[in-house]
Amino acid sequence: MQTNPALAERKQRIDSNMSNIKHKIVIMSGKGGVGKTTVSVNLAYGLSLRGYKVGILDADLHGPNVPLMFGKEGVKLSKIAEPLEITQNLHISSLSFFIPDNSPVVWKGPQKITAIMEMLEGIKWGEIDFLIVDLPPGTGDETLGITQNIGTDSKAIIVTTPQKVSLLDSTRAINFARLINLNLLGIIENMSGFICPDCQKEMNIFKKGGVKKLAQEKKIDFLGSIPLDGNIVESSDSGLPFISNDSVASRRMNDVINKVIENLENKNESK
Repeated sequence: MQTNPALAERKQRIDSNMSNIKHKIVIMSGKGGVGKTTVSVNLAYGLSLRGYKVGILDADLHGPNVPLMFGKEGVKLSKIAEPLEITQNLHISSLSFFIPDNSPVVWKGPQKITAIMEMLEGIKWGEIDFLIVDLPPGTGDETLGITQNIGTDSKAIIVTTPQKVSLLDSTRAINFARLINLNLLGIIENMSGFICPDCQKEMNIFKKGGVKKLAQEKKIDFLGSIPLDGNIVESSDSGLPFISNDSVASRRMNDVINKVIENLENKNESK
């Protein structure tokens, strides 16, 4: 079977661009509405606060919300090569920087794949420690296109909520990752309990424990749980990641980051 020379050359340019990045982590979910973007943003911001150089690629073409969570909604860039600086250690890139505000992305599969390849090839992250990729929900064209091109050393984190329907879809995401030989770094239980703002008591609205059980069954690491907290909504809407505030949710998120770093170090030592 003959290889398309143009596609082969593009793949080489993508590989060259990705080679400067130490850790590439895609954030996946089996379904929408589980807080995948919130986890992506706070994971990246938390890593940057620890001195790591971090980039976020907002690859959810139909719902590019990463800029909103950094207070950068409405910002437009003229060059795809230059990601937007949030702090000295953190830069982001998103399709929303290049399309009119509130305009729907009405693209068929090949158009979406082309856009993704252009982003992987064109954005110059430089030498950074982490690239966090906020994927769209599910296992469609965008997810497949990115995971097949970002590099064989990339890793995945699954985000889910405790409900049975979310766990079912997360199982599909785990099976998808294994089908394409994507390294699974672990799974996060988001919206795990609700923190009462008055008494600080935790109430399990969506049940609890199902994700940990799923992790055990699938033999992947349980990275931790993050509760529902009013601070998360307020921080996200104001453009400031919730991990920067002191709350139960921020402390749990820091625990997740500790586990992510620990797992990466263990995987490097085992090579």
